[in-house]
Amino acid sequence: MKRSATFLFVVVFLLSCAGIATAQVTVPRPSQKASVMQTVGVTDITITYSRPGVKGRKIWGDPLPGQKAEGEATLDNQNERPKDAVIVPYGHVWRAGANEATTFVVTDDVLINGQKLAAGSYSLHTVPTKDEWQIIFNGTANQWGSFSYDPQKDTLRIKVKPVWVNENQEWLSYSFDPVTESSAQVNLRWEKISVPFTVSVPDVNATTLAKLKAAVGAAKADDWRTPLQAAGWVLSNNVPADDAEGMGWLDQSIKVKSTFQNLSAKSTFLYRAGKKDEAIALGEQAVQQGKTDKANTAAFEKRLADMKAGAKI
Repeated sequence: MKRSATFLFVVVFLLSCAGIATAQVTVPRPSQKASVMQTVGVTDITITYSRPGVKGRKIWGDPLPGQKAEGEATLDNQNERPKDAVIVPYGHVWRAGANEATTFVVTDDVLINGQKLAAGSYSLHTVPTKDEWQIIFNGTANQWGSFSYDPQKDTLRIKVKPVWVNENQEWLSYSFDPVTESSAQVNLRWEKISVPFTVSVPDVNATTLAKLKAAVGAAKADDWRTPLQAAGWVLSNNVPADDAEGMGWLDQSIKVKSTFQNLSAKSTFLYRAGKKDEAIALGEQAVQQGKTDKANTAAFEKRLADMKAGAKI
């Protein structure tokens, strides 16, 4: 009896110590975590996933009788997956990776194969078959695999064609290729299958302009650089937005502090707007400000000479 009481005391003591402070233990995983990110215009696309290996197993195919989603071993209540069971059974929801569900994050509204997806964080799931896959963007971003997947929380489903390739990809991977100024193709690659879908930004200029407006609006009272940078992009890229907004941001920058940079920028854009005399007068002022600030004005002085000569700049 005394020995039992002592043992009970030790157990209670250890449990109470565990309750006081717990440390998070990190150990190697067979399927290691990875992340890829691509910026399209000013929109970030990030995919975070775990990378299972082929390891000589059969990856794709029809499920065995009784085999459920995620390759779960349910036959005869076995604790291990049967040797002849596929890892990713056709017709079942799959986490498109391993461990936690793959996450897909976009910082702005995008199009997925032409269909709208709002900015946000999603869990990425798939339903593979031999000839067609469903790609699912689910509103519950953080979940373990697809075991608690709720189709009622799907935000978007698209259908894509898998591409069978000859070269084996041992570890599952995601990549962005090809990439354009307004789009990026996502490629899920594992074993001898590549599954592509395209993420595109409907209007890069409009998205950029919205962010510039927000940045200028949030700028501190003594910040002359932010409105200058915003104006420079708008006026240099011939954005369909009203040029008056870009010029207004230049005026805001100059009002905070007259510098060689903002004065010379406004001079240049006035000239391009056909206001030659006004541009030259402001250009002379910019050169004087630059010399006061000990800035390198050589390149702009050459541009100013071209303005006076009526050259195209």
